[in-house]
Amino acid sequence: MTTVLVLLLLLAAGTYLVAVLEAWTASGRFRLAGPVVAGIALLGREFIVPRKPDRIFFEVAPVLLLLSALLAAAVVPLTPDLIITDLATGALFINAALVYVLVALLMAGWGPNGAYAMIGGWRFLGQLIAYAMLIVMPITAVVMRAESLLTTRIVASQAGLWNIVYQPLGFMLFFVAAMALAFLPPFDLPTAKAELAGGVEAEYSGVRLAIFRLGRLALIVTLAAAAVVFYLGGWQGPWLPPWAWSAIKILAVCATMLLAGRAMPRVRDADLLHWCWILGIPLALLNIFLVGLLVLVLP
Repeated sequence: MTTVLVLLLLLAAGTYLVAVLEAWTASGRFRLAGPVVAGIALLGREFIVPRKPDRIFFEVAPVLLLLSALLAAAVVPLTPDLIITDLATGALFINAALVYVLVALLMAGWGPNGAYAMIGGWRFLGQLIAYAMLIVMPITAVVMRAESLLTTRIVASQAGLWNIVYQPLGFMLFFVAAMALAFLPPFDLPTAKAELAGGVEAEYSGVRLAIFRLGRLALIVTLAAAAVVFYLGGWQGPWLPPWAWSAIKILAVCATMLLAGRAMPRVRDADLLHWCWILGIPLALLNIFLVGLLVLVLP
């Protein structure tokens, strides 16, 4: 129980810092109290419900988005002992939990019975079809080297050489797919404020919108933590305690994810599909082949 509380507090702290970083990258103003002010403003808004919503989908979608991030975080270790559950199929469980992000966004698009929200939800479905294999296939290569689906074993397998060096192609593919999963720029088609007035967020207000945005921020932290476990050696590092190295690496990946797409134009869903199927999947297969050769030659 203590481990669960500690991890939830650390996830909450990471989510808060990511909110500060995201506001900074978007506006250029660094305000440490910004998320508190924004949260109070959201809680003070009137709760507006669309005229003819699918009420169950409308209410459940923000909560499901947050739960999917929390479920994936449950098998991500910050230290050898600081993990909620070290599942034997932990690496695949992360991918399975993140599938519910799609379900949440489709529910958020369908539930309000509005055009902008529905377009945003279907855009995210298009993104999923594009990047889904680019999540699973790099994880497969990581598991091949570790010879285990245990996330703690995956970290231990990188004691001599981190996977970002051992399989840089896999890291690049996973990183881009993680940005698309968190619908960060330039893959922010589901929200796209400039053209969809918020997309899947358009019909939400008050507490519901606050939960939706909290879930998205927690999703960014969870994906960054997964990237650290799979490719950046997890808690490994000199001098500092293991939890400190995990925290530093996770924040560094979060900052990179937030900054990477700001200067790029928004990618059309059709273009994303084209690039992922024509270029991304062959590269992911090549990565699996190269890692397989390395595992055989350098056991």
